Amino acid sequence: MSAQPDARMTPDELARATAQSMYDADACSQALGLKLLEVRAGYARMHMKVRPDFLNGHQICHGGLIFTLADSTFAFACNSYNVNTVASGCSIEFLRPVPADDELTAEATEQTLSGRNGIYDIRVTNRAGETVAMFRGKSAQIRGTVIPGDR
Repeated sequence: MSAQPDARMTPDELARATAQSMYDADACSQALGLKLLEVRAGYARMHMKVRPDFLNGHQICHGGLIFTLADSTFAFACNSYNVNTVASGCSIEFLRPVPADDELTAEATEQTLSGRNGIYDIRVTNRAGETVAMFRGKSAQIRGTVIPGDR
């Protein structure tokens, strides 16, 4: 069950409550085994194990799954203020291959939030701490809140 927001919550407590509400409803992230490790206002960190069914024809992690990890991490960071926020654009650079059984961590950091628009950079690293991809997401706030009944 999702926590209800409270006016006494700090920004980071609100971010965690919002993330829990989103994660509970996120069948895709759960099915892929994405784990939400940390969230605070404007920031999120997630983890993904590279399963055998994540490999492409070159026997490396499919770029679409690396993108999904980065995009999901972006979503948790930009929705951390409990304002419904969607991607308005994004790009990714793949920097090194990821073999089977590796583990990936994506870290999203808010670069700017101006009015209803934000820019977030997401670094994806492997188990050795090497950067395997860089993702930039542009966000747009829309109507409503993530946690029902707030505002």
